[in-house]
Amino acid sequence: MPTEHPHEHLNPQPQHRRRRVTRTRVLFTTVVAGAMAAAGLTALTGTSSAATARQAEKLDRGVVSVHTGTGNLVSWRWLGTDPDNVSFNVYRAGTKVNSSPITGSTNFFHSGAPNSADYTVRAIVNGVEQGDSVHAIQFRAGYKDVPITPPAGGTTPDGVAYTYEANDASVGDLDGDGALDFVLKWQPTNAKDNSQSGYTGNTIIDGIKLDGTRLWRIDLGRNIRSGAHYTQFQVYDYDGDGKAEVAMKTADGTVDGTGRTIGSASADYRNSSGYILSGPEYLTMFNGQTGAAMGTVDYVPARGNVASWGDSYGNRVDRFLAGTAYLDGARPSLIMARGYYTRTVIAAWDWRNGAFTRRWTFDTNSSTNMGKGFDGQGSHSLSVGDVDNDGKDEIVYGSMAVDDNGYGLWTTKTGHGDAQHLGDLDPSTPGLEYFKVSESTSQPAELYISPSNGSIRWRLAACCDNGRGVAGDIYAGNDGAEVWSASDTSIRDEAGATKGREPSSANFLAWWDGDTTRELLDGTHIDKYGTSSDTRLLTGSSVHSNNGTKATPSLSGDILGDWREEVVWPTSNNTALRIYSTPIETNTKITTLLHDTMYRTGLAWQNTAYNQPPHPSFFIGNGMATAPRPAITTP
Repeated sequence: MPTEHPHEHLNPQPQHRRRRVTRTRVLFTTVVAGAMAAAGLTALTGTSSAATARQAEKLDRGVVSVHTGTGNLVSWRWLGTDPDNVSFNVYRAGTKVNSSPITGSTNFFHSGAPNSADYTVRAIVNGVEQGDSVHAIQFRAGYKDVPITPPAGGTTPDGVAYTYEANDASVGDLDGDGALDFVLKWQPTNAKDNSQSGYTGNTIIDGIKLDGTRLWRIDLGRNIRSGAHYTQFQVYDYDGDGKAEVAMKTADGTVDGTGRTIGSASADYRNSSGYILSGPEYLTMFNGQTGAAMGTVDYVPARGNVASWGDSYGNRVDRFLAGTAYLDGARPSLIMARGYYTRTVIAAWDWRNGAFTRRWTFDTNSSTNMGKGFDGQGSHSLSVGDVDNDGKDEIVYGSMAVDDNGYGLWTTKTGHGDAQHLGDLDPSTPGLEYFKVSESTSQPAELYISPSNGSIRWRLAACCDNGRGVAGDIYAGNDGAEVWSASDTSIRDEAGATKGREPSSANFLAWWDGDTTRELLDGTHIDKYGTSSDTRLLTGSSVHSNNGTKATPSLSGDILGDWREEVVWPTSNNTALRIYSTPIETNTKITTLLHDTMYRTGLAWQNTAYNQPPHPSFFIGNGMATAPRPAITTP
């Protein structure tokens, strides 16, 4: 297949900031063009300094009406483009239902109204009432179903039959109408972890509007193996045209949303164990509205010698991660990565004017110091945020971080882990904090790290393969976020001190009730942490969780209504995505988290490998300061 190859610019004097050396940080010097070329770095010329405003989605109000036994909770978005002093009126079928403008929140409980009541919201700007918002999405039974249609099942070459289950989902405005749409991954029932041999069915990706209209269906084909570590996808508006694109690793036989095949339709690179260890690998950007493949390049890095990634049978070579980051401080770039047990390669791509350009490539096999000494430090997910407060995003990749310019920033040399959390966990200190757990029995079970320089604030002794770890403010009796893990018996504060009993789960989080502490999300339910026991707030009806013992939803995040988070599970029969939105009033007013770009990129990479909840760039929790307003631009 003729592929597009990025036009590479070599800058003989790349801008690289000198950094103070600490015990856990590596200092790199500026390299010349020849060294950059040897390391695979592509530097963009003319890169400007970080802008104050970041490109974000132009969203509608996202109004929802959630019915309870006594009325409807109407909630809506406070947009990043709204003025600070905006207030609101709520209308039912053209009649105002609130007695005075709503100033302190973005929700209103309309007592006694039926579940079919039709609501709009009108913003009041400088005393002038604006026009009607979009009409509220009705959660008539406490949830909203988005109809979906499973693909037809099949049979693998060794005679094993499979069907399809709805798996991970993401969101983006695919058609530019201001409403978020779903991108849903259909996973065959014989999907495999990389460590497991055997054939799998194809992975199918759908673009779906909230009314269930399917915009397109992409079939990744037989040469992309199905499983949590193979099929990351990113949904984001990379070129700023107001419509989200969809980026995925592809191969010969991938069929786009218009029915066009990428590469050879007849190629079959599966070996007798079901692994795909030969044949070309591609990266494709798909049109979010039509599903058409708009640009395809060779995947970076190529697999090369399979054994060089840590084993010869195909486990470690196909550990992929993906993300989105504002590397220039203003516009989003695509992050695609391979490997974390031994060699790690991270490639940063820009999608502009209908074409890919590779911004840089970080490689732990580099012949220069760009990534040397950083091998074997990755986790089963990644995090993105501005850890050094320079206005540009970094990639936190397990026990290491990569700077916005593609150079290694620091490594703690504490190896691989399953779970990690980057956020403003400690509001008493400026900037972000980082919590991770370790899989290795010879490494600290938990680490609390300053991500600006990789210094370890505290650690717990090595014990075991610690497979779960969570960070969030779930307990009002302690300042800041609490952290805990599967191997611990208590929650801990920012200093590592024990603060209470271990919660009932160590999985996901969601802001659900009326206060600012976060709730526990696990399996198909949400619980409120308590000092003696946890209280069940929601049990999903006729739904299933995903990804085996990880027990994650298809998606959880602030996708509709006010700043609280929705949870999306597939129904048990995989015929709908069932969205739950909180029915509980709040008196807290926070700009939609979709306009906090750290949180928004967290939603984008949530589907990557072992799913983790998103965190905003500022602290939300008990005793929090007034939430900051974002500096954004919209198409």
